[in-house]
Amino acid sequence: MTEDVTSADEVRQGKLRLLEALLFASADPLDEETLAGRIGPEVGALLERLRADYAPRGVHLVRTGAGWAFRTAADLAPILRQEEEVSKKLSRAAIETLAIIAYHQPVTRAEIEAIRGVVTSKGTLDILMEHGWIRPGRRRETPGRPLTWITTDHFLDHFGLESLRDLPSVEDLRAAGLLDSRPVLLGLGASQDDAPTPGAADSQDE
Repeated sequence: MTEDVTSADEVRQGKLRLLEALLFASADPLDEETLAGRIGPEVGALLERLRADYAPRGVHLVRTGAGWAFRTAADLAPILRQEEEVSKKLSRAAIETLAIIAYHQPVTRAEIEAIRGVVTSKGTLDILMEHGWIRPGRRRETPGRPLTWITTDHFLDHFGLESLRDLPSVEDLRAAGLLDSRPVLLGLGASQDDAPTPGAADSQDE
């Protein structure tokens, strides 16, 4: 009986080590279905065990959407972060479009334009797709069957979110000084000076 228990513990430990190695070796987060194909149906319990083991360490096991990955502990990130000059920053149009998609997905291009009050160029959506932050969703069952847009797991991973429920609320954004006290438009701060003329071309997309 003792030998059987010891053998089971050794098998479990071996699977835990394999799981750890798979996650370390992968450049991108791995989903549970992929991991289960290598580890077995108990992968969920093993992931939680591994997450608990790494909780007090400098590297944490975190869940980003459907995937799991090792990431630097949040309290150490500012120390390790290297400031780099960005050759081309995201335009205001791209930032606003990304925020609208994140908070209101699935959302169509027409709905994005209605919220922003300006035409959204294809280039803006292309830039966000190149970053891997958005992707096409299902088509709406409405006349014309317009395409919807949703965020990706890479978006969650890049911004350090486990799920969309972790997106900051309007109150959180105001507390951080990212929004002023004036009315917000669907989660975004907008001053009258910044408001474009309805129907105007989106100059920030250039």
